[in-house]
Amino acid sequence: MKQVILVRKDLSMKPGKSMAQAMHAAVEATLKTLKDSKEKVKEWREEGMKKIVLRVDSEKELLRYNQMAKDSGLITALITDAGKTFFKEPTRTCLAIGPDKDEKIDKITGKLKLIS
Repeated sequence: MKQVILVRKDLSMKPGKSMAQAMHAAVEATLKTLKDSKEKVKEWREEGMKKIVLRVDSEKELLRYNQMAKDSGLITALITDAGKTFFKEPTRTCLAIGPDKDEKIDKITGKLKLIS
């Protein structure tokens, strides 16, 4: 079991901003999963709540992975920053997928690189 968070690298967010956006995604996806399956969240917690943060290079790529994950029956949380601090307008920043079985998520995100 794991959760994957995809973060847009093209936005050049400062590390703190990037982490805050990723946390928004992680929490939102977990809450959605909890509504759907308490057992799935329980299993993920018991396994250590693994999270992997990966990079995507554009909003288009972020949206494509969101749709692929949804089409595969995975729970997603697409985060749009309100545009009140770092950005001048609402901006899609990241996406969380899961928690769910590693194999299901890897079919979608397995070729993406870790964020650096």
